[in-house]
Amino acid sequence: MATATRLLSGEDVAKRLEAVPGAVVETAEDWVTLAPEKLVEAARFLHDDRDTDGRFLNGVSGVDRYDYFEVVYHISSLAHNHTLVLKVRADHDEPEVSSVSGVWRGAHLQEREIFDLLGVRFSGHPNLKRMFLWEGFPGHPLRKDFMGLPGGVSPGLKRFPKEDPEQWAGEFRGN
Repeated sequence: MATATRLLSGEDVAKRLEAVPGAVVETAEDWVTLAPEKLVEAARFLHDDRDTDGRFLNGVSGVDRYDYFEVVYHISSLAHNHTLVLKVRADHDEPEVSSVSGVWRGAHLQEREIFDLLGVRFSGHPNLKRMFLWEGFPGHPLRKDFMGLPGGVSPGLKRFPKEDPEQWAGEFRGN
């Protein structure tokens, strides 16, 4: 019978990361927050350390916390059947963190998605460009302030297609 995957506590991950001085900024019950300048070094350590064996990147996500952005990494060890969560904060006005695509190849597309939809830049990423939206698209649609773009630019349509009463009236008249 298979056993459930165990979540390493923030305290346990912080103890493991003592090998990377200055990496841990804050611990919580289920995660650790890392210093942005230590992210790649800590990621490489967790990936290569035999006891942690964090070789599998489950996912990378971005969170807009109004005052700052958070990039969240879910990492697993298939050999040890445990998982852990890392977080790093980025400034809200000029959000940028280092790319971990050199540690986990799976981060490549996920970092591009976060860049496209939230505007967080990943320094050192080999091909950081928009993925879903076109170059020149105004803003980043998953930001909490997206609807209030500077200069009065309005993202998207004023209403859904076929919601224009004048257009509907013409269709019902057979025009």
